[in-house]
Parts: sequence; structure tokens; C-alpha cells
Amino acid sequence: MFNETLNNSKIIKHYSLIMDWARSLPENIIIKRKTEAEDLFKKIGITFSVYNNFDTTERLIPFDMFPRVISSLEWIKISKGIIQRSLALNAFIHDVYHSAEIIKAKIIPANLVYKNPAYEIKMAGFDVPKNIYSPIIGTDIIRTDQKKFLVLEDNCRTPSGVSYMIENREIMMRMFPELFESLKVEPVENYPSFLLDTLESLTPKKCSKKPKVVVLTPGSFNSAYYEHSFLADMMGVELVQGTDLYVDENITYMKTTKGPERIDIIYRRIDDLFIDPITFDRSSLIGVPGLFDSYKAGYINICSAPGSGIADDKAIYTYLPEIIKFYLGEEPILENVRTWRCYLKSEKEYVLKNIEKLVVKEVHGSGGYGMLIGPKASKKTIDIFKTKIKLFPENYIAQPTLSLSSVPIFLKKNLPPRHVDLRPFCLVGNKKVKLVSGGLTRVALKENSLVVNSSQGGGVKDTWVLTE
Repeated sequence: MFNETLNNSKIIKHYSLIMDWARSLPENIIIKRKTEAEDLFKKIGITFSVYNNFDTTERLIPFDMFPRVISSLEWIKISKGIIQRSLALNAFIHDVYHSAEIIKAKIIPANLVYKNPAYEIKMAGFDVPKNIYSPIIGTDIIRTDQKKFLVLEDNCRTPSGVSYMIENREIMMRMFPELFESLKVEPVENYPSFLLDTLESLTPKKCSKKPKVVVLTPGSFNSAYYEHSFLADMMGVELVQGTDLYVDENITYMKTTKGPERIDIIYRRIDDLFIDPITFDRSSLIGVPGLFDSYKAGYINICSAPGSGIADDKAIYTYLPEIIKFYLGEEPILENVRTWRCYLKSEKEYVLKNIEKLVVKEVHGSGGYGMLIGPKASKKTIDIFKTKIKLFPENYIAQPTLSLSSVPIFLKKNLPPRHVDLRPFCLVGNKKVKLVSGGLTRVALKENSLVVNSSQGGGVKDTWVLTE
């Protein structure tokens, strides 16, 4: 039996059945199930890699078997808010590569767009298929202790984690089938079919038949390679590397044992810079020479579009409420976290004076790197960040240190709370927007930690949206 470490008054209603179940489990059963789950992860090959100067090993991502639960009413608001943001973000990307009305209206400063490294000048004036630049958007959401959902950031380029979302569910259903018999949980395994439908709806202009879709990966050394192969397999499409494709007279082909096969849509999981060594980085060995010309000639669609990263920049994020109002004429359903823009003098001064209480982030950073958590930082680290902000204020934003909601984890004989976030995945196709009822819940396994990234010691949980 597990010792109670949560205050009963803080347990949300729809967690009560899960808590009763967790309390009733003998410790030896949890240990046995945890070992079985780890063995399944190893057998399936679910790993992530951290490549730096000190560590090049592949690791199992820690999986906690206590599920994250979201009520149907909560999910309705979340899904509506995410769909709203996804539509607004795609409208914004189209605008900044065309007439830039939002800049002309002086809602967003021109330098935040045109001097942004994510802005791709080669995309200016080009009409992408169906005007959808970012068909797969992963939005990171937190819930405060006041039960309010807030958006931390939007990931518009190549958001990862959906394979964990699906495999977490598969493992939970194997480990604890009795839970799924007593609770009505929305499925997540339909994501690959939704993704394929979305991609097939985004046909290039010069596609006269059922489109041929492939997943383009940098290769097995990429940290998300498992996900690339998983999604290709689940969609029933080919997983290819740059050397498997070639361009002839602006048409993109895949090499096969039966000869060349024309390709229409590429779900790319490589960065903009490496897509085409002729157009972008000439040193790239993982791209396809001539692919960008094939794209602009209307023979191929690249999803997400090159340059779509302009929309998930953290400086642009601060303008999402205005972006939603400008393009959709609506009030935001989901609020942003209060954010200070260090390029503005008054806000920079506030950040410098209150940095010990704030979270400071690099505008172009990701993965939990390049970040300062003021209350936990040393004086030396704070001084370093102060100097950086003074020298390069446009590179930083700051946010309050929020009291994030927590979910229990199984830890020996206890059920201690740990902070979590949520990444649902929105699919934006031609005239259709789909959202699987669930997402990737990341959990900070270290006590009192606010960093959930797997590369920084975080783990994952299954996410349950209840049907009520």
C-alpha cells in the first residue's frame, strides 16, 4: 500500500478514482509493472539521445505510470484554444511572407520579423499549397494552482513527442487494463491516420493523382529518430533520408528497387538549413539537392514549410493575443503566460531589478537550455544573465516563476506530487483542423523542479481525457 503524500483538499474530483486505485496497489505490484514497462520500452526501442561534448548515449525516457487526467470540460476549452492559435499562426506566417499587413498596422515591429534568424527570405512571395505553412503544431500548456490553463510556447516547425503519447497509452493499457474498463478514456492511437489525412490534403499544384507521402529523417543518429520511424510505419509510408531522394527537371523522385517513384509530399523532420544543399547550407549531407526548386515549381510540398519557425519564436509568442485578434477578430481563448520583452527599455529594467524572482529564456532557445530560473540560480549565474541581457536585450524574454499544477508519481511507498506540462498536437489540413484528445504530458521527476525536458531529467506520463 502507498503512503499518502497529497493533501486530500487539493485532489481534483476526476482524480479521485485514480487515487483510490493507486492507494490500493501493493508496492511489489508497482515495482513489477514498472520493470515490465521498462522492458517494453527497451524491446520497442523507445529512446532519446542527448548529443553534446560529454554524452552521446541513448537513454530510455523515464515513464511514470500514474496518469495525467483531464476532464471533458477542460479539454473542450483547451482544444478550442489550440485550434484558434493554430489558425492564427498559419495566417501570420502567410502574411509576413506576403503583404505583411500586421507590420504595416504597427502591431508587430518589423525588426522582430525581418531580423529574426527564423525568417526565410527565400519564401517571400511564395504561395505554399493550400496556404498551410505549419500543419503540425505542438502547443506547450501549463496549469497553475489556480486551475487556469496558460500557453508557454507554440512549436510550429517539427514538434516531437507524439510517439511517446501513443506508446505511453499502449503500455498503460497493457499494464492496467482494469482501469480502462472502469473509466471512459478518449483514444489517442488515431493520430497517425489523422496525420496522413492532413498531409494528403496538402497536395502541391502539380499533383494529379493520389499523393505519395514520405517522412524525411536526418538518420538514426537524430535524437527523435524513433519517432520518425514510428510515424512512417504507423502511416504506412516510406521513411527516407536525403540520399534516397533526387530531383530531375524539378520533379522529386524516390529511389526504389523497381525504379524511380515520384514523391508529392514530404513530412520533413530536418531543419530548414539542411533541406537542400544547393539553396541553403552547401555543407549539408542530409538534404536533397534541388528540392527547394522542386517545391517552388509546384511539384512537391514540404511540411512544415521552410521559414515557418518565425511563428514559434519566443519574441513573436508575446504577440499571440494581438495576432489572434488581428487575423481572426476574436479574443484569445487560452492566455499566454505574462511575459516581459527585454528589448523594451522599461521591461528590461524591470527584469534586471527582479531577476531573482523570474524565469529568463533565450528567444531562440529550446529544450530547457539557455534558461535561468531566478529563485534557484546562484548569484554568479544571475550576474552572467544580467550582463547578457544588458548586452543583447533582444535575445531574451522573462516570465514569472509560476506555481505549476502537479500530478502524483509512483515513488517507492509514496505518491509525491511533481510538476507537469502538456503538449497536445494540432493538425491543420486543407479546410480541416483535427486535435487528438490527449497529448504528451512531461513531468519534472526531481522534487520541486520546474524543468520537464527529458534531456534535463524529466519524464513522461500517459494523458487521459475523460468522456463524461
